[in-house]
Amino acid sequence: MLAGCNHACGQVANLEDILSERGACGVGFIANLENKASHQIVKDALTALGCMEHRGGCGADNDSGDGSGLMTSIPWDLFDDWANKQGIASFDKLHTGVGMVFLPKDEGLLEEAKKVIVNIFRQEGLEVLGWRPVPVNTSVVGYYAKETMPNIQQIFVKIKKEENVDDIERELYICRKLIEKASPFAIYHRRYSTNTSPRWPLAQPMRFLGHNGEINTIQGNLNWMQSREASLKSPVWRDRENEIRPFGNPKASDSANLDSAAELLIRSGRAPEEALMILVPEAYKNHPTLTIKYPEHRDDGSPLSCLLMSHDILFVILSPCCVLVNIQNGMIVVVEVGNKGEGCVVGGFNVLDFYDYYKGQMEAWDGPALLLFSDGKTVGACLDRNGLRPARYWRTSDNTVYVASEVGVVPVDESKVIMKGRLGPGMMITVDLVGGQVFENTEVKKRVALSNPYGKWVKENLRTFNPVNFLSAAVLDNDAILRHQQAFGYSSEDVQMVIESMASQGKEPTFCMGDDIPLAALSQRPHMLFDYFKQRFAQVTNPAIDPLREGLVMSLEVNIGKRGNILEVGPENASQVILSSPVLNEGELESLLKDPHLKPQVLPTFFDITKGIDGSLEKALYKLCEAADEAVRNGSQLLIFSDRSDALEPTHPAIPILLAVGAVHQHLIQNGLRMSASIVADTAQCFSTHQFACLIGYGASAVCPYLALETCRQWRLSTKTVNLMKNGKIATVSIEQAQKNYCKAVKAGLLKILSKMGISLLSSYCGAQIFEIYGLGQEVVDLAFRGSVSKIGGLTFDELARETLSFWVKAFSEDTAKRLENFGFIQFRPGGEYHANNPEMSKLLHKAVRQKSQSAFSVYQQHLANRPVNVLRDLLEFKSDRAPIPVGKVEPASSIVQRFCTGGMSLGAISRETHEAIAIAMNRIGGKSNSGEGGEDPIRWKPLTDVVDGYSPTLPHLKGLQNGDTATSAIKQVASGRFGVTPTFLANADQLEIKIAQGAKPGEGGQLPGKKVSMYIARLRNSKPGVPLISPPPHHDIYSIEDLAQLIFDLHQVNPKAKVSVKLVAEAGIGTVASGVAKGNADVIQISGHDGGTGASPISSIKHAGGPWELGLTETNQTLIENGLRERVILRVDGGFRSGVDVMMAAAMGADEYGFGSVAMIATGCVMARICHTNNCPVGVASQREELRARFPGVPGDLVNYFLYVAEEVRGILAQLGYEKLDDVIGRTDLLQPRDISLVKTQHLDLSYILSSVGLPKWTSTAIRNQETHTNGLVLDDALLADPEALLPTSNPFPTLLIADAIENEKVVNKTVKIFNIDRAVCGRIAGVIAKKYGDTGFAGQLNITFTGSAGQSFACFLTPGMNIRLVGEANDYVGKGMAGGELVVTPVDEVGFQPEDATIVGNTCLYGATGGQVFLRGKAGERFAVRNSLAQAVVEGTGDHCCEYMTGGCVVILGKVGRNVAAGMTGGLAYILDEDNTFIPKVNREIVKIQRVSAPVGQLQLRSLIEAHVEKTGSGKGAAILEDWDKYLPLFWQLVPPSEEDTPEANPKYDASTAEQDATIYKESLRAGIAEMSSPSTDIDGNTNQFMGSVSHVAMEQHTFSRSYFAAAGGLHSLH
Repeated sequence: MLAGCNHACGQVANLEDILSERGACGVGFIANLENKASHQIVKDALTALGCMEHRGGCGADNDSGDGSGLMTSIPWDLFDDWANKQGIASFDKLHTGVGMVFLPKDEGLLEEAKKVIVNIFRQEGLEVLGWRPVPVNTSVVGYYAKETMPNIQQIFVKIKKEENVDDIERELYICRKLIEKASPFAIYHRRYSTNTSPRWPLAQPMRFLGHNGEINTIQGNLNWMQSREASLKSPVWRDRENEIRPFGNPKASDSANLDSAAELLIRSGRAPEEALMILVPEAYKNHPTLTIKYPEHRDDGSPLSCLLMSHDILFVILSPCCVLVNIQNGMIVVVEVGNKGEGCVVGGFNVLDFYDYYKGQMEAWDGPALLLFSDGKTVGACLDRNGLRPARYWRTSDNTVYVASEVGVVPVDESKVIMKGRLGPGMMITVDLVGGQVFENTEVKKRVALSNPYGKWVKENLRTFNPVNFLSAAVLDNDAILRHQQAFGYSSEDVQMVIESMASQGKEPTFCMGDDIPLAALSQRPHMLFDYFKQRFAQVTNPAIDPLREGLVMSLEVNIGKRGNILEVGPENASQVILSSPVLNEGELESLLKDPHLKPQVLPTFFDITKGIDGSLEKALYKLCEAADEAVRNGSQLLIFSDRSDALEPTHPAIPILLAVGAVHQHLIQNGLRMSASIVADTAQCFSTHQFACLIGYGASAVCPYLALETCRQWRLSTKTVNLMKNGKIATVSIEQAQKNYCKAVKAGLLKILSKMGISLLSSYCGAQIFEIYGLGQEVVDLAFRGSVSKIGGLTFDELARETLSFWVKAFSEDTAKRLENFGFIQFRPGGEYHANNPEMSKLLHKAVRQKSQSAFSVYQQHLANRPVNVLRDLLEFKSDRAPIPVGKVEPASSIVQRFCTGGMSLGAISRETHEAIAIAMNRIGGKSNSGEGGEDPIRWKPLTDVVDGYSPTLPHLKGLQNGDTATSAIKQVASGRFGVTPTFLANADQLEIKIAQGAKPGEGGQLPGKKVSMYIARLRNSKPGVPLISPPPHHDIYSIEDLAQLIFDLHQVNPKAKVSVKLVAEAGIGTVASGVAKGNADVIQISGHDGGTGASPISSIKHAGGPWELGLTETNQTLIENGLRERVILRVDGGFRSGVDVMMAAAMGADEYGFGSVAMIATGCVMARICHTNNCPVGVASQREELRARFPGVPGDLVNYFLYVAEEVRGILAQLGYEKLDDVIGRTDLLQPRDISLVKTQHLDLSYILSSVGLPKWTSTAIRNQETHTNGLVLDDALLADPEALLPTSNPFPTLLIADAIENEKVVNKTVKIFNIDRAVCGRIAGVIAKKYGDTGFAGQLNITFTGSAGQSFACFLTPGMNIRLVGEANDYVGKGMAGGELVVTPVDEVGFQPEDATIVGNTCLYGATGGQVFLRGKAGERFAVRNSLAQAVVEGTGDHCCEYMTGGCVVILGKVGRNVAAGMTGGLAYILDEDNTFIPKVNREIVKIQRVSAPVGQLQLRSLIEAHVEKTGSGKGAAILEDWDKYLPLFWQLVPPSEEDTPEANPKYDASTAEQDATIYKESLRAGIAEMSSPSTDIDGNTNQFMGSVSHVAMEQHTFSRSYFAAAGGLHSLH
């Protein structure tokens, strides 16, 4: 079954094709360094594959895997043996090529395909020697795999006319390309997908690359590769370049296309390592160690050869010189020859010059990736710039090197291991198989960089652009500015809330409550074209990245000018201008216009309507394209599209600038001219970050926003602004500074938009079309935005022209107001745009629920029914083929309300009163409330028994209570910040929700302003009052599908009874993502619409990201059904739900459960003041200010009334349709039909996608909802809890106490257990049992468990006090995730052949979200060590990049080297880092922390105590050496101190030591008291709110001015357990 792939010339990459498959996996290799062939290597590789099964996916039959394989060198002996039996002579290895081909099973089609292949070879003068059917054992193949399995054969061909190896390879390459063009049976193959059904034709080719990861910029990469086709030439191809085109295929995977690009470069004469450095450059800007040496670089000359191939079995042409088989999930056999490579420190400037030279010629293929490569002469591996894929290596004394995604995949005698390490971000290692050399990172890059005089070429040809000062006076008078603003579509909100805010503060404006206005296509008001575009964002298959804390890997630099022929190297290719950012001021644009090399051409962008509107816009675009074409052919390297004119003309409106840029960009691609020139927009139409992103995403290299800059100048010069500055109401800024602030805000906003999609470089974002379109017709898309998804059709060119004109005419109308109109797009205003959450709606709802009046609710329903068309579902109505039935026959409201949930609103964003009232109401009706991020007070977990007259002393701030009420949130959320996530929190959940994205700001983290972090909120979140809390974007442990699956596994481990849900946001491709989530063992998938609420978010995120849930839900439901996965998961949907009609629409589209967010807050009292982000909510719904919270009007009964009314409305509709229960209508899109309704803007919307159907699930919705929670299967923790003595060998004649008994009766138990990498999240289930019974600190027993071996991912997650865990061996990623107490020690086995302090002993992202406990690691850790650590203490002997990121408490000691970006976002806790060679300071992110020597006596004591404990626990040689020579080493330590810790005794030498002793005594006493009373809630501690005793230590610490980190080191914590 082979996919067709005739590739028409000029076809651009289509996003639909790209989104249809995604994948991820585990990879590795085993190499014998002495070139000794051995069957043992193959056996080891197969073992390793089995040990990485959890990194792959499994189909709906639970039997068909997503693909795996091994790569070996070509087995000529095997082939010769076969040939002899066939009567064929033994193969001439030098002149024989082998092709691996997937053929159709149908005999006729098979013969036809073979004939095409044979004919091509014969035309090329190659002799076909024979076809070998590959032996297969189908008995082990799953049902789905067997159904689609192709006929697999190998073809052998002889190349007689060439002798040179490279020429032979090129001949085979040309043959394959010709076969791909000639055959209707395409031989494009990609890896099996972890996300959708595994299909044989999708195997990854593995010609040069194995790729574990995701290329986020793939659409742009493909378009640019296509643009290059006309200009790529090289003598090696002997004028046959035309026969090897195209260079990409949108229907193939990102892995296959990256392989194809690398193959082109390598076949054209580039070395593989050079090709990879061009395609996937490291983050080389501002690299503190690049000029010294790379992180993890070893100077001892030890070799590490890496060929980590990934993915599935297939490739098209095998040759004598190239290894040609492939892999996923697995290991590879490679041979490495000869001598040790010599490590060496390289002056980094050569490397910088190389990267600078190529930056303007090849846009980076950007995204998380572990890449393995080989051309048969060199093998190697490299990691992406973020290091977001694990790559561990080890070498044994018998000269075997292993590389894998995980350690422990192969049984190895630890005593023979002589080296252990990991690849860090951007690192590369290669092996020269011919010369027998091994080259590590610096040496590889040095050799490549020195191969040409890149520095000289760059210096002489690359022109650095010098910034030009901003204008210091206005250019236009106020009337002219107003006319321009009116003509180009500005509203007073745009000017005041966006432009002026950015000019004043230098950052994007923040708003709240989400986007509740109609989509631009549905609106009755004109919109700028940009509003029809929504930004795409990363979720699950690839991570968003963090522009705030990890901006060092990002860049806005862009090169202007012609891009040369990348197959040829020379100085002329560097002849470009380099801009530091795409935001130009008028002076900078003028400088570009004067550049003689660029030959700039200004093209005006207006269209003529003197002969009527119809056809005028389209005609103008064609003319513009022709003018651009002519300019480029005449040598112009810079096209400037400008809507600037001396005087605006009524009959010549401006073409929407995005349309102009997109149309010309596409036109030049089609004509093969796009590489010859850059596009710059000189426009009045661009002022917001989203608009800049759209222009760049569709092809502009830079933008001069001249009217926005003029608006900044006008604002600064206005009398109002001058007076505000004089009175100190706003900060004083100069006219130049105002413009600088505006540009700074735009740049920061652009970085954020790039990062949402996981893209680091603006140069890769340019032309990548990372958008979806809602409301533009196909004719518009095909001309200007080809390849973008526009599922619902929409406006034609003529309709767009009319919309554009409706703005333009305002500039010329006599009665136009003398001030800018307020369209009301952001804030509700009478007469402005319709807002679904409007004052009338909230008043009607308040009246209905407070008076419990059905008639009042009917008025509310009528209000919704009469509203303007607001969302896609408003264009639909119900129909039925049945007669109505009496409502009495329909399932009761009490059953329907159990499907209702409320949104994940965090306690902190909203008040305690609101949060608890909502939870109580949902528990009364049997629905589910959601904790949001931020934890939950344990006092809420028990039913109330003390209610009198509606009041309870337990929750004295609430009214309207009843005995039996519980305030617990049934759904407890685990978000990226992990705030409040403790083992007890997890163990007390009915459901656990993993928040991947939020409708109002998908792809971004969150922020709780410092003024909302009260003492109570800080206590729940293990943080400090008044210090802002930032949640990172979701990437630390969910940066790929297999890592999300691991987190789901972790949560099922700690609470096996809780269903795990994953929250996604609607966008094109969500069905593919949801399939992966279902395979990852989630129980529930939630789809959120773009119109969800938020406590605080940038306006551009609220307005311009995410899609309508109607489309997201439809795609998810249908994809899951098509892949046989729908029965595995409950589908929940939310976003703008307000009525029973919404519930029924969602049901018909396939949803089982329904989420209500903003409307639930309105029902409890919210008045939609839309100032949530200010902490000034007038009714106390979204404020932490006590005087405002006292005004909270809501009672749980109000919300109960609302949901019962909604359920009754659902019953009424069901009765009208003739159905008795919701089960009968779920997924029934045939019950929907388009409404007969006329829209103002267009009659061309197409809802057929929403109305389509692929069938129904095999089970009813109720059966799906009632199925048991998915399990992890039998795990090691189960064995330990069940009867470890029976399962585990012991020499003790008197068996020690069982662990279960020790937990039950709080006893001490000692145990030693063997562990393997397939044992994942070990200790998590035991911790969950303890936490459920005793809370986070109440267990008085002790479990002393020693594990030996290689632990799987998430080892020792969620530990609680009383758990002392020791691992003798090594561990993978996520060690100590979420631990709340106890002790964790990881140490290597006693007899090792390496220095433990030099070896990597644990993986990435260890101690993520830890809230307590101590960790001692004898060896190094990977990236992101102790990210979001709240209270744990750790000693480690080296880390990768980003350690101590987002830390809010605790203490980390590092006795070795660290990577870059230390302490980014660290707002609490302390870190001590040993700096023996004075290289540490440049690696620190100094935005927050202060760097100082350890001068405070208490700090010295803390440091020494932790090192002493480390030596005692691990036997660390490094630690012992430090203690032995303390006076020498102490001055070499740096202490990192955030502002919140500056006055603590550890950081402040002036702190009184006697007071410290006294404080320690008080602390110990309070802690003892806390442990004694652990299980019961306390009475008032701070005088007005009930707190819980689970964190008495916090109380003590906040009553005294010492930090949390001191006492454990001084003996305060571990002496009390």
